[in-house]
Amino acid sequence: MSKPLLLITLFITTLLTTCYSEAEVNGMFVFGSSILDSGNNNYLPDSTARADYLPYGLDFPLGSTGRFSNDRNIIDVLGELLGLPSLIPVFNDPKTRGDKVIHGVNYASGGSGILDSTGSVSGRVITLTQQINNFEGVTLPELRARSVDLRKYLFVVGTGGNDYLLNYFLIPVGQRPSLISFTMTLLSTLSRRIETLYSLGARKFVLQNINPNGCAPVVTAPMSGLCNEAINAAILYYNAHLRLLVDHLRLSMPGSKLVYINAYKIIRDIIDDPTHQGFAEVKQPCCKVTSYGCVREEEVFARA
Repeated sequence: MSKPLLLITLFITTLLTTCYSEAEVNGMFVFGSSILDSGNNNYLPDSTARADYLPYGLDFPLGSTGRFSNDRNIIDVLGELLGLPSLIPVFNDPKTRGDKVIHGVNYASGGSGILDSTGSVSGRVITLTQQINNFEGVTLPELRARSVDLRKYLFVVGTGGNDYLLNYFLIPVGQRPSLISFTMTLLSTLSRRIETLYSLGARKFVLQNINPNGCAPVVTAPMSGLCNEAINAAILYYNAHLRLLVDHLRLSMPGSKLVYINAYKIIRDIIDDPTHQGFAEVKQPCCKVTSYGCVREEEVFARA
């Protein structure tokens, strides 16, 4: 497991244990983008946002499963630390039905965002709206048939970065809405999605803010390793208001518990002071990248 992933996971686990004990968590339902996707996009043949090939999964015992990492992702490690008996299965796997959903389901889709329009440049993705519809229309009836108490499950939501990278900053400057207007649209839309989950029985929420995507390899590779601080500034604006939204939702959703994860700070601290965090190199990507992510390993060898 990479050190950034370890730091984020330990931070999440520490926060969770301050809210409720391990015994209160029977599983997780996961919604979001590539930071949480464990392989749903494998089942979307017309999507370019896929990670079912090397070097993805290089260090993962099961190989290239669709996780956008070299090893386990945050959900895998969090599930282990919470004592869940198995990896959280992805919704798009036809086998994720019946008793397979008892400990949770992962609905996240790489390339998706808060807005339904986000991700169209990646071909087909599963929008956040559809992810929640999948939970409500398919998984929830199976859970109710088994008398599952949703109050004992985490509802993890990590999304929003693609709304900036694959939507807002792709719009020609003269045609973009103001950053404030766009961000408020994101937040109001996300609020409605969280409230929908609450109305369906969700009570324990983990909301992760957006990473410093202006420093993501897909952004920095063409810029000699330099971060795009305009993107980061937009994300910081969103993150600040996301925290306010979490405070508001705590008051407007009686009986709910919400944990806000500041993943931006964890990653940015590593980028700004790598030596202190035990890193020697943070500017070079760990694989050859294009606008869609890592180049397939066989393509790299073919070009060598």
